[in-house]
Amino acid sequence: MIKVMIWILCAVLFGRIGLLSMRSEEPVKFLASEKPIEVRDVKAYNCAVGKMLIGFAVIFALLGLPMLKSELVFIGFSVVGVIVEIIVVMILYRRIKKKYAKK
Repeated sequence: MIKVMIWILCAVLFGRIGLLSMRSEEPVKFLASEKPIEVRDVKAYNCAVGKMLIGFAVIFALLGLPMLKSELVFIGFSVVGVIVEIIVVMILYRRIKKKYAKK
């Protein structure tokens, strides 16, 4: 049970980061090592990134629910699901970045 609570807490933190991203005045960075990019519409860019992170948080939380059953199959499903989710988020971020970056 404690592992699911920690999992949900992480999802809440991702959602909080998404909300803060939507309210930011400067373009948010997706990766810590990334240089800030110049975007055409900062508000729309931050909103898109924030929605992406909130969506990530919701799906992340749902992927943690199978861990309530302490069987290896369910834990494996959660782990594989998160790996796929991270790949999808990386693809979505590249599309968002391409859409809003100054040309």
